Amino acid sequence: MSDNKKGGITSEFKKFIMRGNVIDLAVGVIIGGAFQKIVNSLVNDIIMPVISLITKGVDFTNWFVMLDGGDYDTLAQAQEAGAAVLSYGNFISNVINFLIMAVVIFLLVKAINRVNEIGKKPQPAAAPTTKNCPYCKSSINIEATKCPNCTSELNQ
Repeated sequence: MSDNKKGGITSEFKKFIMRGNVIDLAVGVIIGGAFQKIVNSLVNDIIMPVISLITKGVDFTNWFVMLDGGDYDTLAQAQEAGAAVLSYGNFISNVINFLIMAVVIFLLVKAINRVNEIGKKPQPAAAPTTKNCPYCKSSINIEATKCPNCTSELNQ
């Protein structure tokens, strides 16, 4: 009986799920979901009101085009009526949300990398293992007393 058959699918699943990259991925997805809520709040509660103030109260979420020729004041009214709507304002909001999330993640990763580099101690330079023969200029073992290439005696 081969090793794969001994434990069956249960042991194979345990091996798969306990692999480091699977666990790292699961943690990343969970943290990403929680982080998305923070970024959504940043966009919806802080950035979009500022953009709306700059654009004199324009609300991106109410930017839409009626595909059936109807006339509605808000996107919610059009959707309640079941009208065909192209809501490009929501798309713009989601693009802004994505860009802000990308910038925040970039800055976070950059900060983490900087902290990791600060914590690292510089490694001492490795001792040389070769030297050059002063006569023939070839590379030889550092402990050599006679050059294997030109047979010159080397001074220590």
